[in-house]
Amino acid sequence: MRKVWLFLTSFLLLISLAAFGCAQPAPSEQNQQPPEGGVGPKTETPPQENAPADDSTTSFRLTSPAFADGAEIPVKYTCHGQNVSPPLDWSQGPVGTASFALIMDDPDAAYTHWVIFNLPPDAHGLPEAVPKDDKLASGALQGKIGSGGIGYPIGYFGSCPPKGSLHHYRFTLYALDKSLDLAVGASKEQLLQAMQGHILAQSQLVGLYQC
Repeated sequence: MRKVWLFLTSFLLLISLAAFGCAQPAPSEQNQQPPEGGVGPKTETPPQENAPADDSTTSFRLTSPAFADGAEIPVKYTCHGQNVSPPLDWSQGPVGTASFALIMDDPDAAYTHWVIFNLPPDAHGLPEAVPKDDKLASGALQGKIGSGGIGYPIGYFGSCPPKGSLHHYRFTLYALDKSLDLAVGASKEQLLQAMQGHILAQSQLVGLYQC
């Protein structure tokens, strides 16, 4: 009977390893979100504003010294690494910019990884490993992350696809003509709604990650 039990236990363990493969993040109060499900790509895209195509809007660009647009995100910034946010840089916003907002999401899994808004208009980037605080020293506020309408803790949560799935991670930066009247913990959907009619320019950086 003991041999049968050991066989069944080993068999179930092998199935689990085959299904997930990659090492999972170490448990912590800030890092207990479940891996993303492979639910297939979504057609949802961030809102586009019909802003005048002057030099200030067309030159507005979001980049990262950690990875190029369309390139792989280093493991350090994923749930299988240190799970810290990557450094981001952006050019000056167009005339009239009063604040910036940033959304990181995974359209392949309908998962929101980062929501941050009311970044000051003189900001030109974010450093690596932004704290998972409600409010940053700059006055910027962070929103909740999650999937399927379920809200998890605020702050950055790194790429975390299931084994064998190549996922796309969109970092979308918005230059806004106002600061937003939203509370800490606002969702991606609430942020998108609040930004309607106030987007002067936007830029997107896409990183890839496969476990």
